[in-house]
This record gives sequence, structure tokens and C-alpha cells, in this order.
Amino acid sequence: MFEFVLRRVLYIIPVILVVSAVTFFLMYRAPGGPWSNEKPLPASTVAALNEKFGLDKPLWFNPAGAGQAIETGERNPLAITGSFLDSQFFNYMAGVARLDFGPSYASKGADSVQSVIVEKFPVSLRIGLVGIVFAVLVGVPLGILSALKQNTWLDYVALFTSTLGVSVPTFVSGLLLLIFFTRTLSVSPIRRPEEWEGLSTAYILPGIVLGLATMSYIARLTRASMLEIKRQDFIRTARAKGLSHQVVVSRHMFRNALIPIVTILGPATADLVTGSIIIETIFNAPGLGREFVDSIGKRDYSMIMGTAIFFAFLIAFANVLVDLSYGFIDPRIRARR
Repeated sequence: MFEFVLRRVLYIIPVILVVSAVTFFLMYRAPGGPWSNEKPLPASTVAALNEKFGLDKPLWFNPAGAGQAIETGERNPLAITGSFLDSQFFNYMAGVARLDFGPSYASKGADSVQSVIVEKFPVSLRIGLVGIVFAVLVGVPLGILSALKQNTWLDYVALFTSTLGVSVPTFVSGLLLLIFFTRTLSVSPIRRPEEWEGLSTAYILPGIVLGLATMSYIARLTRASMLEIKRQDFIRTARAKGLSHQVVVSRHMFRNALIPIVTILGPATADLVTGSIIIETIFNAPGLGREFVDSIGKRDYSMIMGTAIFFAFLIAFANVLVDLSYGFIDPRIRARR
């Protein structure tokens, strides 16, 4: 068991490296730079800032004119000369290994990327947790009810609701609810910055909007799993033994139907926690997703890299937890390990 856990945890390292490399080179292929979004700065100031933050070093090996062309995006990635150990990518990844994501270029180094993540991530985490709680508490019972009442009006209503939730994009449902609450109920879901501190009702509506698609997917998957288990021989045997309907459903049907549900819950949880970019923008939530979008517009390279690596770690770690949870749900999987 220990070897399995260690092997799955070590798999996170290549995932982080691949995400970092892809993010790094896509980021630098975009035109502009961290100092080009303000009024034009003197060349000497730009050179000093590049030297201060290490942006005058080669990107990977030694692209021609990497430091000089950082403001225009004119680089030659085919010029492979120089030392990899002196490149921006190596130096940044060496800092990541020390859990140092570097300074935020947007603040000219006044704030570190870690401090911004620590400040902004709790808002995204709360919205994501509200979304996953809503998705599970509504999606699982809806799927069970739909399977037990197959081909009845309850089943049709559940299928229609889940199909609607999957089909309507998050930004559409968020805007519609925003208009409905503002125009019809005269209640504005847009909150002031201080209202997002701690646990408050400000997270309820954004969390529900964020969890709608996941709730619908969980409901459809639960229904399909329950219908498949419902027709198995051991279910008929359990009923023939005289077990009550509640015991058959909870102990035999639902537990065996949990495997596919848990499989998507791990990535879905990480996706809801990290995927609230649109929701945070619609509801003006000061979360990490919105900060990530702003950093792309500002070409804040260290903030883009730090946030991407942080999100990749959360998703990879969630997948590890899903693999470990299989053994607790089904002892047969634990025995095969």
C-alpha cells in the first residue's frame, strides 16, 4: 500500500514539469511584456527591471535577443546556444522546488506570488466548496430517485433538469440569475469586497451557479450506475432473502454504484475550486481565478506560472485521493493492490 501511495504521489512531479514547460513557452510567445501595459518607460528603466527580475537571461537555452526583445515578443526560439542552468525556466523551477514562486511583476516585486495565492485562494476555495456540496447533495439524490422511479414523471423531470444543467454554460446561467435577482427581486448578488471575508451568504449564489453543471453530470451518472446495478443478480438475491427496500438500495445498490461517482468527484472538486474564473468575474469575487485572468492581461509572468502550477498540483493531488478512496469503497480493489 505504501509503495502504491508513494508511486502515485511521485507521478505529480512529471505532471508539474509538463504543465510548467507548456505554460512557460505559451506565456512567452504572447506579444508584450510585464512593463508594456503602462505608459512607455525609458529603455534604461526597462533594462534595470529586466535585470532585477532575471528577465534578461535566456528563456530556455539562449534564444537570440531574449533579454532585449522581451517587450516586443520578437524572439528566436531556434537559437539553442548557451547554458540551460542560466536560463529563466531553470531558475524559476529551482525556485518552485524551494516553494518560492517569485515576486509579482505587477507590483514591481512588492508582493510575492505566494502571498497573493494565500490571500486570494480562500475565496475561490469557499466558492468551490459550496459548488461541490450543492452538486453532491442535489445530484446524488436526484440520480437515485430517477433510477428508482424509472420511466415515471419524476424520472423525466430529473432527466430534463440534469440535461438543462449540462447544456447551459456557466456564464449564461450566472448572468441570467444575476439579472433575475437584480431586476425581479431587487436584490443585488454583487457584494462589496469586505463581504467576501470569512463565511457569508455571498458565496451561496456563485457556488450554486458554479456547481450546476457538476450536479447535473453527477445526477446522470448516478442514475446510469444505479440502473446498471439494479439489474444485477446479487440484487435479486438480496430481495429474495427478504431484505428491506431501504437496505437493498443503501447497502447493495448505492455502495456498488459509488465507484464511477467517486471517480469524477476528485477531478470535479479540484475543477470547481480552480475553475471559478468566470464566476468570480460575474459576481465580482476577489478570488484567485480572477487574479489569474488579470495577470494574463498584465503579462505578470511569475503570477501566471505560480497560479498554473498551483492549480495543476491541486488537480493532480485530487486524482491521487480518488485512487486511494477506491480501496475503502470496494475491498476487492484494495486486495488487488
